[in-house]
Amino acid sequence: MKLITMALVCLLLAAMWPQDVTSKSMHVPSARCCFDFLERLPSQKLIRCYRNTSPTCSHPAVIFRLKKGQESCALSSKVQDYLKKLKPC
Repeated sequence: MKLITMALVCLLLAAMWPQDVTSKSMHVPSARCCFDFLERLPSQKLIRCYRNTSPTCSHPAVIFRLKKGQESCALSSKVQDYLKKLKPC
């Protein structure tokens, strides 16, 4: 019984071991990437601020934070002139 308990504790500790910080992980949190994009941009009056997606995302995009608390994505290539009038988050 003690052997099984010890094996489970070792397995649990191994699962919680932190990854090497210097290594590049293939995991990209989906919250920082966009997969759906706006067809039309929202009015600038509705946008509180914006931020760029992570450089490791498959599509370079901008995430707009709207005044109602929602977030929307747009492709970076389509909004460069638009961003000059907005503030970053």
